[in-house]
Amino acid sequence: MEKQLMRSLIRTTRRHKAIAVSAACLLVPLAACTPDDGPRPAASAASAGGAAPYAPKNDGKRDGRLDERLDRATILELQEDMKGKRLTSRELTRAYLDRIHRLNPRLNAVVTVNPDALDLARESDELRRTGAARGPLEGIPVLIKDNIDTADRQPTTAGSTALLHSKPAQDAFLVKKLRAAGAVILGKANMSQWANFRSPEQTAGWSATGGQTRNPYVLDRSPCGSSSGSAVAAAAALAAVTIGSETDGSIVCPASATSTVGVKPTLGMVSRSGMIPLTSRHDTAGPIARNTTDAALALWAIHGTDPADPATSDADTALPSDHREVLDPNALRGKRIGVWRKGHTGIDPDVDRAFDTAVQRLRALGATLVEGADVADSTDMMRKDMLPAVLTEFKHDLNAYLAATPGPHPKNLTELIAFNKRNSTVEMPKFGQELFEMADKTDGDVNAPVYRQHRSAATRQARQAIDGVLAEHRLDAIVTPTGIPASAVEALDPTPFESSTRNSAVAGYPHITVPAGYARDTLPLGVSFLGTRFSDANLLSYAYAFEKAAPVRKAPTYLPTLPGRS
Repeated sequence: MEKQLMRSLIRTTRRHKAIAVSAACLLVPLAACTPDDGPRPAASAASAGGAAPYAPKNDGKRDGRLDERLDRATILELQEDMKGKRLTSRELTRAYLDRIHRLNPRLNAVVTVNPDALDLARESDELRRTGAARGPLEGIPVLIKDNIDTADRQPTTAGSTALLHSKPAQDAFLVKKLRAAGAVILGKANMSQWANFRSPEQTAGWSATGGQTRNPYVLDRSPCGSSSGSAVAAAAALAAVTIGSETDGSIVCPASATSTVGVKPTLGMVSRSGMIPLTSRHDTAGPIARNTTDAALALWAIHGTDPADPATSDADTALPSDHREVLDPNALRGKRIGVWRKGHTGIDPDVDRAFDTAVQRLRALGATLVEGADVADSTDMMRKDMLPAVLTEFKHDLNAYLAATPGPHPKNLTELIAFNKRNSTVEMPKFGQELFEMADKTDGDVNAPVYRQHRSAATRQARQAIDGVLAEHRLDAIVTPTGIPASAVEALDPTPFESSTRNSAVAGYPHITVPAGYARDTLPLGVSFLGTRFSDANLLSYAYAFEKAAPVRKAPTYLPTLPGRS
């Protein structure tokens, strides 16, 4: 959720002191983030979920050439190396684990590593050797957001110590899809606790279990949220590709802030079964990668119809059979692309320059650019209908997840609020839980007429805002700046930049961001492609053509602060 707008809607009288909390609580001893009640883990992450810290080989044999290549190589190139016996999955997995070991103390992007990762990689190598490779991700290490269930020795916490001892009975549906495609589940990525829906004062990228995720380009700048760890891990090449989730901006905002490709799919493209919810009317998982090719391949791997998630009934036929069909450098030729400037330009000169360059590039690629394709501001819809609907949905959906998940942990929102109060030093050192408390005051009844009226109105307005512009100008897609340069990590001042994500989020429509440039030659900027329901493949093809014409992404610099700042 976009915290600036939430702040403008909710006046908070309390101010919370920032108390230092152990960063990466699951990768280091848990003493600083142990709950005051319930079973107490030993001072090792292994007891929390079996995810003991990775110990690198001390044999001096780290392959520096492979390590350097990880930032640039695509999944397809890594697959060719493994097919050609120039690389094994075990070697690749160890290389990523080594990078996590070296870089994560600065980034806090990875909250836990899978203690079985190397064994899974070894099994993948054996399957490949015997001609039994499972799919396009065979042997490829993938990090997933820490709100996605795995029935292994890793916890799934949504960033809260309340869930350190939860025991999901099975993998999330998308994790099953990843494993079926051959992926090695490398670990869990940090996130904004509870998907940035605990307080309007929430700091993006902070969680009690993982500490503060840091932007790899400038470490004192925000990584945005809530898929902050997934985006930072992708940018820093801590995995071949990562999986995030989005309710409103939680994939595309951190992807834009870290110069990565973020794909927020159409609602129902990817199953939410086994994903800790915020609201089933917005939530969707999606890939974050260093290039569009990898993002497309990962989306193909995780999409599909899940009988347990009715929204996915059309997912099997929503994409072409082969992801390579969207990898067309000429995809923009003859397309009509609407230019959305209102509320997004005239605010930051670097954003304006990058966006003007992007528009010129789209025109050079054969697209017809249509000015004035501005999507309506969503502020009134947010205040009148979306927030009341989401508060009801959050209580309903989270209660259902907590009640159904085995293990000693709070079983509903009321118990979770009480847990946070008892463990406030760990769970609430920086901000409160105003949104939790607001949601708990609702009846959580998604069949109530008042709720249904709010939800219907919000969804209708959001869809009309996008579909109306597409129809009026006969457009294939809309392009707009994704956001402004990353602010300081804990900056709370609102920005006049209107949300580029809200209408797509509420409508359940796809939204893709691609690197477009840098502010002050340092802070990443993204450009977004928006469309209507199940236009995902088309948007990916436009993003791919845009990216291939003039790639702008560069590797992170890990600067402690912006040049010229103390």
